[in-house]
Amino acid sequence: MNKVVLMGRLTRDPEVRYTQTNNTLVASFSLAVNRRFAKQGEERQADFINIVAWSKTGEFCSKYFKKGQQVGVIGRIQTRTWDDEQGQKHYVTEVVAEEAYFADSKKDSDAGNFENTFDNNVSQNSEFQVSSDDELPF
Repeated sequence: MNKVVLMGRLTRDPEVRYTQTNNTLVASFSLAVNRRFAKQGEERQADFINIVAWSKTGEFCSKYFKKGQQVGVIGRIQTRTWDDEQGQKHYVTEVVAEEAYFADSKKDSDAGNFENTFDNNVSQNSEFQVSSDDELPF
């Protein structure tokens, strides 16, 4: 089974592009995800994970996600390789977002009421909603 659940902060605004073959929207962004534990006296560490969101999910992310926002992403890990013009092989590991959610508390959101906008514009499973007062569901 290939399933990933992440919660972290966007390190940059989502970048949007369209595929050449069928003009499908693709949004790319990176999440800073804190590691669960830190040794005593050490600063907490984070992993920076590349996320790719396609079509409607990508449209939602590009429209409503901004740098610094805390979000939740559910998806799958994908690896790709390609050769550049010099013949050098490149490897990429990324998460393909299948669902995306706001995870900031309402008081932390400074761009309006995201939850109503989300409910009205994107029909996705809303089981995974985390506020700063809630425990993670796993």
